[in-house]
Amino acid sequence: MPCPMCEKPTEAKFRPFCSKRCADLDLAKWFNGNYAIPADDPEDADALENELRQADQNKPH
Repeated sequence: MPCPMCEKPTEAKFRPFCSKRCADLDLAKWFNGNYAIPADDPEDADALENELRQADQNKPH
C-alpha cells in the first residue's frame, strides 16, 4: 500500500506513511480541521438546541 500523502512505498517504521514528514503532514491536516469525521448526533446537540431556543426567545420582536 502506498503512502496516503505522497504515494511512495510505505516504510514499516512510519506505516502507513513513507516518512515522519508525511505522518506529520497528515497529523497537521487533522489539527487544522481539514479532515473531519461526520456525525449524525454530536455530543453537545442538546446543549446547542437549548442555546438556540433561548437566543430565539431573547431576541427583540
